[in-house]
Amino acid sequence: MRSDLTNEEGIPLETVTPRNHLLLQADGSPFIMLAGEVHNSSSSSAEYMEPIWKKAAELGMNSLLLPVTWEMVEPEEGTFDFRIVDELIDQARRYGMKIGFLWFGAWKNAQCYYAPAWVKTDTVRFRRAEVEKGKKKIHLQEFHGMPYTTLSYLCEATNEADANAFRELMLHIRSVDEQERTVIVVQVENEPGLQGAAREHSAAADAAFESAVPQPFVEYMRGHTSTMAADVRQAVESGAGSGNWMEAFGEAAEEIFSAYHVASYIEKVAAAGKEVYSLPLMVNCWLDKGDKPGIYPSGGPVSRMMEVWKHCAPSIDVIAPDIYVQNFCEVCDDYVKMDNPLFIPETATHGYAGPRLVYVIGHYHAIGYSPFGFEDMGKPFTAIESYLFGVDVGDPMLGTPQSMEEYAWYNRTLGSMMPLLTSKYGTTDLQATIVERPERDTMVFGEYGFQTWMKLPILSRKDGVCLVLKKAKDEFYILANGCAITPFSANPQKPHVDTLSLEEGLFQQGEWRMARRLNGDDVARMRFESPTLLKIKLFGYQ
Repeated sequence: MRSDLTNEEGIPLETVTPRNHLLLQADGSPFIMLAGEVHNSSSSSAEYMEPIWKKAAELGMNSLLLPVTWEMVEPEEGTFDFRIVDELIDQARRYGMKIGFLWFGAWKNAQCYYAPAWVKTDTVRFRRAEVEKGKKKIHLQEFHGMPYTTLSYLCEATNEADANAFRELMLHIRSVDEQERTVIVVQVENEPGLQGAAREHSAAADAAFESAVPQPFVEYMRGHTSTMAADVRQAVESGAGSGNWMEAFGEAAEEIFSAYHVASYIEKVAAAGKEVYSLPLMVNCWLDKGDKPGIYPSGGPVSRMMEVWKHCAPSIDVIAPDIYVQNFCEVCDDYVKMDNPLFIPETATHGYAGPRLVYVIGHYHAIGYSPFGFEDMGKPFTAIESYLFGVDVGDPMLGTPQSMEEYAWYNRTLGSMMPLLTSKYGTTDLQATIVERPERDTMVFGEYGFQTWMKLPILSRKDGVCLVLKKAKDEFYILANGCAITPFSANPQKPHVDTLSLEEGLFQQGEWRMARRLNGDDVARMRFESPTLLKIKLFGYQ
């Protein structure tokens, strides 16, 4: 929210509203996942993973997000093989890292790629979704005619089998890892939902759609309209308040119907796992990007359906967006409503990756951030990656691979500050600004504030970011790159401010270590064109 304070130039000062946050735990302490997600097939082989762990270590990461697939752990119904799970846990321990496992069960990118053969081949017991009535497979014209098939979210047999497999996975993780806690979070499915239509169109789906909506759900939705997307709110408020799905929810009925059933399906899977091992669980989503449901996976945990998911899937702790779009910050805004902690399991490895890492920790107090396919960080983008990452020739940062050296510096620096950072989560003592939001360029901490400048003629770079942590009333740590900084007084009784001390340094074993004392021109300008960690003490007076 905006405060009513202004700086000496009359610019409104930005403040942050504290929120309650889930904090992940590792080794008995709060933990931020400075992570990387591997390509989908990388974690199917421990041998293949070995150099990837080494690259993660080089990048200063403290954890990896690794797919575990239904087809590998239950190749035959009722016969489980967790060798790859054990090997990945052993590797993580050797490299001193944590794991977030990604359960690729019934859904991966809204398809059934990773379901075992015994599920895929029995299309009677494990029904496929009918995007078009009578058809178990279609071609998505919006995606260059890509063939599409997925399991039905209405099929109880699939839900039971998926939940049983996930339960066995969680039970096994508990048996081998409960003491060491190498695995600290698990994602349930991957980008679930239905493409090609807003809902399924089988005879069973039509009958369910025409049946009465459970009244407690209708009442919940009508009682939670304040956080809803405008069109969803209008549909809910103008609905009949009872009746079938169309009568209750009007133009939003088909997407709400899908979200209700997808979330209920995943709740059954998540609850089965949590019952035997209560780790934090999350779901991730393919963004809606303003499209119609069915172009993006309808019923998935997009922000516009978050109210549905919060009601139907209480075992899910975090709804996490996969962000490859340019309006990164606006997407983050959408996913912190309803006290949802921000976790970004997938994002691009272009030049904004590093600054965005710093910003989501400083501004949103994110519990995790993970570039996808990080093992390719620093390499030129392929044509497919350029399409996925939304490379724009008008913005060179989108077409520039993230510098590995710079990203490693960010990770190691943030990792060294973790006890400090997590101690300030949910408070206004930790804030950040980024070049992508030039209108939000000020941070206020009680009597003092900082103005950041990221688009000056003398600063040609476009990856500016600044994180400030308040240590004491007049003392702050600053992580800065590609910006200039001006301290100012936010106390009208003491309108002037001087810098008493400015040090450049780093944290070693939790203690500040000064590298050099800055003064003179370095204090007068405070311009930073490479990643820098600072400690500053201020003095206000009349």
